[in-house]
Amino acid sequence: MKDAAGELRAGLWTAAGAFVLWGLMPLYWHLLKAVPSLQIVAHRILWSTLLLVAWLAWKRGGGWLRATLAQPRLAWMLALSALLIGCNWALYIWAVNAGHVIETSLGYFINPLLNVVIGVLFLRERLSTPQWASVAMAAAGVLWLTFHYGSFPWIALGLALSFALYGLVRKLAAVESIPGLGVESLYLLLPGLALLLWGETHGQGGFFAGWGAGLVALLVVGGALTALPLIGFAYAVRRVPLSVVGVMQYIAPTLQFLLGVFFFQEAFDRDRAIGFAFIWAALAVFAFDGWRRSRRRALAPVA
Repeated sequence: MKDAAGELRAGLWTAAGAFVLWGLMPLYWHLLKAVPSLQIVAHRILWSTLLLVAWLAWKRGGGWLRATLAQPRLAWMLALSALLIGCNWALYIWAVNAGHVIETSLGYFINPLLNVVIGVLFLRERLSTPQWASVAMAAAGVLWLTFHYGSFPWIALGLALSFALYGLVRKLAAVESIPGLGVESLYLLLPGLALLLWGETHGQGGFFAGWGAGLVALLVVGGALTALPLIGFAYAVRRVPLSVVGVMQYIAPTLQFLLGVFFFQEAFDRDRAIGFAFIWAALAVFAFDGWRRSRRRALAPVA
């Protein structure tokens, strides 16, 4: 029991650390605003791939890639998930450095509810009445932002959709989290290197000369900041109930939202507040329904 309690505590702290790091990442990417967004993404791919492949080789030996891809259909499924997560990274970094931090937080607030919709459409899952109410309230919030704020929240929906579809593919792919991420990173490595070479030869790069040692170091460390929270998250979900992780995931968009309002001082007027209020209410109903269901299962007599 003592060991189980220690594992749970370690998992909780690791999950909290991963979500806090994700939530504070806009500050890090803001330090790199002098670097073109696609160059940041390319460096993020390069250095995170080197870190992940080295970690997997150390933990599992040189045959980890062959063993992972030996499973049927896994190669093309991970290629698709790599494309989705690459698009998500590119949109997110561009949005942060273009002054849309609040809208990126909206995307990750919407994401859990979009996961529910995808579960209904693709996995034939059934929703409870509170879950349908949550989806309806979130949709009302998005429509309000579209018609009253004056622009369609395409950044938020693009981030939410790309990450939700990524989650769907990874759910269907029979592979562990870290080896799967390693294969995805290798798929992205060649396009990433091509982007880096194109940037260096067309005046948009400066890694070897121009950006300075400070920016170069930040780009390299950015790879570690990409991989470490994902490794930590994979560690945590094996030790912490998913219902708890589901609630903790709101740490990241909450921190992003607070940074957008108070640090980056982005506009947050009455119309935007009303749209967010619909979505926060939807999340509250969704979280309460999930908590009530998990409590019922825990209290149900064992047959």
